[in-house]
Amino acid sequence: MKKLTRENLFSLEKYSEIRNDFRLKIMAHKKNRRLAIGPNTTLYFEDSLIMHYQIQEMLRAEKIFESSAIDEELAVYNAMIPDGNNWKATLMIEFTDEEERRVALKKMLGIENNLWLKIQGFSEIYPISDEDLERSDEDKTSAVHFLRFQLDHEMINGLKDGCELSAGINHPEYEYTVNPIAQNISESLISDLD
Repeated sequence: MKKLTRENLFSLEKYSEIRNDFRLKIMAHKKNRRLAIGPNTTLYFEDSLIMHYQIQEMLRAEKIFESSAIDEELAVYNAMIPDGNNWKATLMIEFTDEEERRVALKKMLGIENNLWLKIQGFSEIYPISDEDLERSDEDKTSAVHFLRFQLDHEMINGLKDGCELSAGINHPEYEYTVNPIAQNISESLISDLD
């Protein structure tokens, strides 16, 4: 998947003109990139279109127009774009009640390493988590984790040949499986792969 460059971005003026339509396009696109695993965890699979939107919103909110600052934003968000042989996702642990969330994050320590994707006929793929910085400590996990699921050529070919994709979490405090992942999500994820 192509990384973004300054040439891909809209000027602040142009983005202001098209923002509402672009936002509607992104919201529709994200529906195919969101995977709930149980009632309190969601994987949001990233791609270049979503990162394009994130960058545009950041540039707009911060009124960033200097080349060096734009390049910094591109570097940060490009790291979340899949490379053609992996998926990159944000794991959100979601509880509406603050006290319930605090207690759950203590119990769910290490959950990011107990989450998996599975292509039919292959072993589970466990993510490489939080490559940019550690998000957990010895007492609790973070409510947000950045994950990379690395695939080999055989797995990619299997998916393209019709193998089903499933997902799950095997954590003592949180165990759920999605089997198979909905077709719209599977198809969107397969489109990320070379």
